[in-house]
Amino acid sequence: MVPGSNAALTAENPSLRKVLVGFGWTITRSLGPQAELVPMAIMCGLNGQALSDEHLVFFNQLTTPDGSMEFSGREDQEQIDVDLPNVPEAVHKIAFVVYVDPDLRGPGNFSAVKSSYVRLVDETNRELLRFDVPSGNQVQVRAMLFGELYRHGGGWKFRAIGQGYQNGLAGVAADYKVSL
Repeated sequence: MVPGSNAALTAENPSLRKVLVGFGWTITRSLGPQAELVPMAIMCGLNGQALSDEHLVFFNQLTTPDGSMEFSGREDQEQIDVDLPNVPEAVHKIAFVVYVDPDLRGPGNFSAVKSSYVRLVDETNRELLRFDVPSGNQVQVRAMLFGELYRHGGGWKFRAIGQGYQNGLAGVAADYKVSL
């Protein structure tokens, strides 16, 4: 996939019930502090904002109130599982963000991050799609919207994005109206 492209998930896979959203990256090693990346998923309503502060998952909040989305880790560096039929009807899209954890090693950015990706696989671990986030000068980027899983025509699609946030988690919180 390329930034801005869309892929039909349930239209091409009618029996698809659960997707695993896997994240991975390579970080160029240095003698200084290393960036600690954290993926997060935010369930959004039609207005593009989070339904509530409880409708997101990351390492500190492992599941949504309805249990349809949970933070896990198996094969990729980080993973989020989504149970599509159980996602509340009020959810129009799920935004997948990766941010540099400022609390672990101090302020950081994506400059050392190489070969980052997001991929979706089904319950049998068959890869449905993969988006390799384009590399570039990301010294100012502190968080990045990798992509969105969204409802379309009674099914689900995925949009590859790769949009950086210079203001990091604060920018993500402002855009999606969540308290982090």
